[in-house]
Amino acid sequence: MTNANASSPLRQVVESQLQGYARFGVDLGLDRIKSVLSNLGDPQKKVPIIHVAGTNGKGSVCAYLSSVLSAAGYKTGRYTSPHLVSWTERICIDGQPISWQALQTNLNVVESAVSKDGPVPTQFEIFTAAAWQYFAAQQVDIAVIEVGLGGRLDATNVCDRPLATVIVSISRDHWQRLGNTLAEIAGEKAGILKPGVAAIAGPLPSEAAAVVTHRANEVGAPLTWVSPAKEINQDTLDSINSDALRYDGIEYPQSLLGEHQKVNSACAIAAIQSLRQQGWTISDKAIVQGMRNVRWPGRLQKAQWQGHALLIDGAHNTDAARSLRKYIDRTYPDHAITWLMGMLETKDHQEVFQALLRPKDRLHLVPVPGHLSAQPEDLRAIAQTVCPQIAYSQTHINLETALPVAVQTQPVVLCGSLYLIGQFYEKWPAA
Repeated sequence: MTNANASSPLRQVVESQLQGYARFGVDLGLDRIKSVLSNLGDPQKKVPIIHVAGTNGKGSVCAYLSSVLSAAGYKTGRYTSPHLVSWTERICIDGQPISWQALQTNLNVVESAVSKDGPVPTQFEIFTAAAWQYFAAQQVDIAVIEVGLGGRLDATNVCDRPLATVIVSISRDHWQRLGNTLAEIAGEKAGILKPGVAAIAGPLPSEAAAVVTHRANEVGAPLTWVSPAKEINQDTLDSINSDALRYDGIEYPQSLLGEHQKVNSACAIAAIQSLRQQGWTISDKAIVQGMRNVRWPGRLQKAQWQGHALLIDGAHNTDAARSLRKYIDRTYPDHAITWLMGMLETKDHQEVFQALLRPKDRLHLVPVPGHLSAQPEDLRAIAQTVCPQIAYSQTHINLETALPVAVQTQPVVLCGSLYLIGQFYEKWPAA
């Protein structure tokens, strides 16, 4: 990854501009952004979209979809969150992040549309409106839009008739805002389903699946349930360095690591098939090319730090941690793992440690800078309770001091927060 001109004066101006809205926090609701978009002339109505929700995997699905659609020759927007290093990562066209100049221009346009006597939009709402404005101004053929939080009241949920909606996964995360039960969380995510619009869903817990099914029936959204793609013999594809998968008769390389990508990629293929049925021209060749070209940094990614190997993954909630552990067990069977971790205060630390830690593993803990971080000493106490047979655990004041110690015992996994991964890539963009 690049550091997106970390010292650019324009970047500093834009970040300061956005920071001015951070004090309004997270406040789910559609009234404010609808007011802003209305004052802008409703740019979201000029952009055909695929809307993607889910607890985990929605970013990967967006990456697959946008890569395939670009390979098919469509000018494709992609809106995702959070970013790893730079705000510009969130808004892309054909894989290219928006420039700082274009971002500032579109933010200024959005700010001019904020009602002077109405409620002030949140930071996410301002930024989402800027994405709609940019995509409309650039006349993209289609945009792949990732839900920020939940779905029903998320600022991205302002299109009455997307081309397709996707719910990749549902598990217990952000329960402070979305509800304590899987049914409540599913109800929020199912809020993106629209009348007559094709809905695609990955394998969900039965409690969540019942809610999604009920909502689809209620609004008249034809619902397709996706099963994981199957592994096939790699020789059938011109793909030397990746495994190969098959879903719905289409064979394609698996460029992103992990068992969970069988579901994520299948959800993307199912959405592409829906577009084909609606008359979009997307060849099998474009699908294969797009799947081969896809990149999604910071999620099960191999990297190097000063000549030492690292495996990097956000693993920011329990289900993501389980997926990471499954990959570890398959890739490093019977190996003790060195974990380099930091987590936000709002996460379920005990469950994440239960998913990851095994006897004889080694654990290095750091704070997540710039965010509401769990204290490393508190995490250490939880980890030792969860896994008393851990070889050792150590806290560090920051990532810079922890890395030289952790990399001495391989294999090393850096995980626990996408914000921590972002800090790593900002300091070492060539890793």
